[in-house]
Amino acid sequence: MTSGSGHPPDLDATRGWMRRWALPVVAVVAVGLLPWTVWLTVTLPSRHVSEHWDAAWVGFDTAEFLALALTAFGIWRAATWLQTAAAAAGTLLVADAWFDVLFAQGDGKFWIAVGEAVAAELPLALLCFWVAIDAARFAARWRHVLELTPEPMRERWLHLATAGESAAERDLVGVLEVAADGEAAGETRDADTAA
Repeated sequence: MTSGSGHPPDLDATRGWMRRWALPVVAVVAVGLLPWTVWLTVTLPSRHVSEHWDAAWVGFDTAEFLALALTAFGIWRAATWLQTAAAAAGTLLVADAWFDVLFAQGDGKFWIAVGEAVAAELPLALLCFWVAIDAARFAARWRHVLELTPEPMRERWLHLATAGESAAERDLVGVLEVAADGEAAGETRDADTAA
């Protein structure tokens, strides 16, 4: 069932609050960052010593590890949140490459950082972004299929999970599994009811 705009009601509700609240906040912050960036460019020293340099990098690399691990787990489980994990991992990899190159001291370390960025970090980031884009495309297609599906079948597809299991984990499994007799595995067959 769709609303007057041609989108499902829940999608319209999501877009509605985003346009009312998130859009102005994000737009104001984005515009505010421009003068802030110019001010930092003029006032920040080109050299700075940090007390917690090690903790900053350990924390950053831990976040990068978690994002990559969640992306791998999300791919394995076909998780609904895969797009988010992959986009975060790609963003962290690009930031890692950027800071490695900028903070490398000496010609040797600089070229090692450039080599790592070109050979490892940026290609892996592109892979993560591609996973995120592909997951978003799949989700959009699945939503479109659900929009075109008759209501009883749509409800069945959305609520296939057994007790204690989330619907996202079992949505397609019960629908796509086919038993030897050609009936869907999730259906009760005559032989099952007679037993």
